[in-house]
Amino acid sequence: MPAKLFSRRRFLGSSLAISLFELPAHAEPAINADGFFVLEAAPKTLRLLPEPVPETPVFAYNGAVPGPLLRFKKGEEVKIRLINKLPQPTSLTWPGVRIANAMDGVGALTQESVAAGASFEYRFTPPDSGLLAYRPGVSPFVNEQLGRGLYGALIVDEASPPQADRDLLAIIADWRLGEKGEIVADFDSQTGRGSLVTLNSKPVPLALTMAPGARVRLRLLSAAGARIMSLSFEGARPFILAVDGQPADSAFEPAQATFPVGPGARFDIMFDLPREADAEARLVLNGGDEPDRVLIAFATEGEARPPLPPIASLDLNPQLPAAIRLQDAKRIEIVIDAVKESPAASGGQGAVGAAAPFSDKPLFSVKRGSPVTLAIVNRSTAVQQIHVHGHAMRLLHDLDDGWEPYWRDSVLIAPGRTKHVAFVADNPGRWVIESSIADRRATGLSTWFLVT
Repeated sequence: MPAKLFSRRRFLGSSLAISLFELPAHAEPAINADGFFVLEAAPKTLRLLPEPVPETPVFAYNGAVPGPLLRFKKGEEVKIRLINKLPQPTSLTWPGVRIANAMDGVGALTQESVAAGASFEYRFTPPDSGLLAYRPGVSPFVNEQLGRGLYGALIVDEASPPQADRDLLAIIADWRLGEKGEIVADFDSQTGRGSLVTLNSKPVPLALTMAPGARVRLRLLSAAGARIMSLSFEGARPFILAVDGQPADSAFEPAQATFPVGPGARFDIMFDLPREADAEARLVLNGGDEPDRVLIAFATEGEARPPLPPIASLDLNPQLPAAIRLQDAKRIEIVIDAVKESPAASGGQGAVGAAAPFSDKPLFSVKRGSPVTLAIVNRSTAVQQIHVHGHAMRLLHDLDDGWEPYWRDSVLIAPGRTKHVAFVADNPGRWVIESSIADRRATGLSTWFLVT
């Protein structure tokens, strides 16, 4: 029988998606009389390795890793009180949310850092539906706090969600642990993190049994700090409904059922299980230079469910432009240098040291409503991923003949390559352009622009 969908006006503390992987339900944040939900960032321990290895000291929101699932209806105000019980400053940023600038959570740029023992209130109304996220935003502590477990998902529901038998949230993370289960604290090494891969803090693979022909909606979020993944489906035809929280122009099948996932990326995927009993479909992490790993194994059992209509696209977001006037765009080039891996731009402004305050001058400034194109030149020897705050972007074709049929808030750039993105600067304020790879962001791969 299909899982019962949420009926509450708002839901915090996930019991739907997470319990389907047999994880304990997260405790709901405390609700104060003033209507704020409390997120407390504090040290905690987490069972990542089996006994007799001790539990791993981590950082957690409300004692949970991932943090509580924040789920709202479109048009509903989000009111979060962050309480910092960490031994270092922190904040909350909201990847994918086209948020009011004062709530963007970038320490030393859009707000003062939340000091140890202090609190800060976030109030905003997300303008879009979709799978979004929250995580820390104070350099140089972002990479450590993310690597120790400070991350969570925010879902803003569509008015009419598509029909599915199960609606799953899977948050991928990886951990580098020592012999005693402790997190290896080389967060600035730029070597990536560890070999333990988890979904919702449980080691993979996870298993789920459903009726033959059951339809699954999988909301996938990467909380990895540095790992760039290639994921594949076996035994099922996946359709990508949304990327980075925004509906695709139309639902599409990725080539060879495979797609890349960088740090912070989010995908909304729908697929049907085989119609035969005792069959299997799998989500696989392609290993490259290491063995492939099954992340989720879906097995079929019992009688087949009645056939469903073909998988359909989500409604397009009417808040985003149908077209971007590229001929009128302000054109900016950002170069990622091969040695320093700090951004530079034609015009000369931009590189930001992680431990230093942001520059007084923006990389560029535009009036609200102006189209912008960024040429991101990767002269380094590593894959880079660049994230733009507060806006949704089109990834332009390499042959300059249009754009991909989906929106992004970040883009992967292979070594020695250049990628072009375009967006309408429709959100006033100071907005960061930064690496999504935590250790590179912490060592200076960031800058900002101004929308007036």
